[in-house]
Amino acid sequence: MFTGIDEVDWASLRHAYGSAEDVPGLLRGLASADRAERETALDGLYGAVHHQGDVYDSTLACVPFLLALVASGEIADRAGIVELLVSIGAESASREDLDESGLHPRARVGVRAGAEVFVRLAGDADPSVRRAAPEALVRFLDEPARVLALLRERCALERDDRVLHALTESLGHFVRRHPGHAAGALELLTAQSSAPHDPGLRLAALGQLAGCAPDRLPPDLVAVAVGLLRERSARRSAGRDAVGCPHSDTLARRLRRLRPSDEQGSQLLRTLHRALGARLDERTALLKGQLTSPDALDRCNAVWMSAGLFREWRADWAEPVALIGAQLASEEGRLRDAAVCVLGDLFDLAAPAADDLAALVTSRPDLWVRHRERGGPALGGPLKALARSGDSRAAPVLAEVLAGSVVPDDLGRVIGHLGPAAAPLAPALRRRLGEVLPGSAETFGRAVPLLSALTALGDTEAVPEVLRLLRGVPVGLPSRDAELESAVSALATLGREAAPVVAPVLRELLETEYAALAAGALWSVEGDTSAVLPTLTAELSDGRPRRRAAAAALARIGAEARGALPELRRMVRAEDPWERVSAACAVWRVCGDAELSAPVLRTAWREHPSTRRTITACLAALGPAGAPLHDLVRAELAARRRHLASPSGGHGSRDVLDDERLVRACGEVLGAG
Repeated sequence: MFTGIDEVDWASLRHAYGSAEDVPGLLRGLASADRAERETALDGLYGAVHHQGDVYDSTLACVPFLLALVASGEIADRAGIVELLVSIGAESASREDLDESGLHPRARVGVRAGAEVFVRLAGDADPSVRRAAPEALVRFLDEPARVLALLRERCALERDDRVLHALTESLGHFVRRHPGHAAGALELLTAQSSAPHDPGLRLAALGQLAGCAPDRLPPDLVAVAVGLLRERSARRSAGRDAVGCPHSDTLARRLRRLRPSDEQGSQLLRTLHRALGARLDERTALLKGQLTSPDALDRCNAVWMSAGLFREWRADWAEPVALIGAQLASEEGRLRDAAVCVLGDLFDLAAPAADDLAALVTSRPDLWVRHRERGGPALGGPLKALARSGDSRAAPVLAEVLAGSVVPDDLGRVIGHLGPAAAPLAPALRRRLGEVLPGSAETFGRAVPLLSALTALGDTEAVPEVLRLLRGVPVGLPSRDAELESAVSALATLGREAAPVVAPVLRELLETEYAALAAGALWSVEGDTSAVLPTLTAELSDGRPRRRAAAAALARIGAEARGALPELRRMVRAEDPWERVSAACAVWRVCGDAELSAPVLRTAWREHPSTRRTITACLAALGPAGAPLHDLVRAELAARRRHLASPSGGHGSRDVLDDERLVRACGEVLGAG
């Protein structure tokens, strides 16, 4: 297995953490008789030679030894090594576009050179190896007819459910990879989707057909799929998919513990949902069928996969959200926690579940505050979700939490979602802000959310406490930038009535690196353009850290900022797309030059979707003058996919909120225009 391993100059090769001289030890660890050592070695290889999917020269050097390891019948846990090889050799257009070294294609060639190994593994005595082998066969054996014959043979001989499911998935992959040889594979999938096959296998086949041959699906697909799901659940024996007690705390084991206890069931429905894509009526009906299943595991899987549906698509989600809310009354802690987690990321869209959230909050005061192993206390999930939904019933509970001895650091972050209902909380929030010591290690975690809350409430009585914090933040504090930015932003909103006190403090900052922020706030407080225009213009220069803030302030000032136009026009050609957008918005609002600004903003809208809310705010401020870009706004309102939706599924917890706000802003632009 390791012939020639010591002849490789590993020290001259590189991986994610530098020299690859430790790689031979990791490869030998895969052959250890000790399970913990094998898992640690596999973790190490994923983290070093295949870090986040990357490929290095050391990765190429590993491939022959990994192939030799899986070919040996003497070592355990070979399935994990097969999966590593599949990942190393798999195509990834996004990664290869960034790969100037050509290592990804070379890795694929290296794995393909050993593809004959996977032919033998398809009939291995170890079912976990047989389960991993079909995907490798389809990906790396460049003989389509032979691959299809092998898959057909294994489907006829295999008796292990999990391996059969892997074979079905590989048939779908085969159809997509070799469309000229697809007929035989489609016949197999069509047969597997019908009785008398096991309901789980039929679901797997339906998921593959939905992705590669939707014309072969039954007309009543949702009813069939829901029926099969429930039949499968009824057959599932207790504890069949339970995860055993760990003997080590490796990454591989931690990932297994995070998987759903019915991982296979989750994957079956996730595959079907993914294949249905934009067929939202069917996906909604399917999700409702899952959420009303008699089986708690099915409902739990449905709750988790609903999050991806909500994040990616715009639709009327009221019924599914209400059904998720109904899970909050479950005695199953995992199901209840999943529902709370998903609802918390829906913000306003969680309103149909507000009654259920309020009932849980009322009945379980012990869930109001979450005590973490690391870091300070945090707002409990049910209360946070209720507040984020904008439901006023959260306000009195938050008042009780504020009056208690333990106040979550992040409580302030939900206040803005409650609107006027949160106004009675202002005195308690001010009191808590007054307890924050400037410069302490906890200042950022406590002060910034409180400043955000008081700013959202428009609480002018908080100005003295804001000034105290602003004056007290020491130089060199790691969180100094965030604290000063939050305090200055608060003064911009709250400081007009206290201008004689606030303005001198802001003027002191005009000679610092925070000049752009301070100048913008000073104009908001005093309205004197002549006092801030020189500073803001200077802050537009290349290399200044807050050019965008300066441009945004000039945009708010409008026509009186004409003196800054030469610098703004230069900034429109900046390399950074956000700087270009900020400058283009400012130019348009200052002098009405749509000829310069509109093309820049149109390009950014298309190429950088995260800029769309900023552009929409600009169009709202322009009113009818923004008409040259109203076609973008109309197209956005007609789109079904959310603007930040990623094909890879990547997301942020606020993506739904940002998208809903964009949609509302687009409607306002057209309403005003």
